[in-house]
Amino acid sequence: MTPASIGPVKKESTDTSQVQSENRRTIWNTEEVPEGSEFDDTWDPREQPEYQILFKQCVGTEDVFFGMSRKDPSTACCEDMVIKIKLPETKYSDITLDIQDKVLDLRTPQKKLLLHLPYPVDSKNGKARFLSEEETLEVTLRVSRMFDFINFL
Repeated sequence: MTPASIGPVKKESTDTSQVQSENRRTIWNTEEVPEGSEFDDTWDPREQPEYQILFKQCVGTEDVFFGMSRKDPSTACCEDMVIKIKLPETKYSDITLDIQDKVLDLRTPQKKLLLHLPYPVDSKNGKARFLSEEETLEVTLRVSRMFDFINFL
């Protein structure tokens, strides 16, 4: 009995040799590629715009006065993520925005932003608006969280 014998018995399979022989021209498996790396473009000379990540939460009177719902001001209790991106001298029609579950990709003729988001988001139901007088793009995304003792609604 050794420390290596703790846990379930490992079974050796010969399936890996068959997979390697079938795909011997591939350089790596898709599981080895980190998520969001398809957006990385290190040779792009465009500069990164200034941005802010803010968090919003729905708060009612029972939260403010009585503290009944166990919410606190931390990001763990927030429902929405707001990303404000400064885009000076940019038109609304020049903006290309792609949002995945963990990555925001913004491209304009002068600026480029690849932002790995701090929390997974619902990429299908977001809102974006361009405030032309402030030259700012405001993207609001719903944070996708697992239900726990704080986020049970």
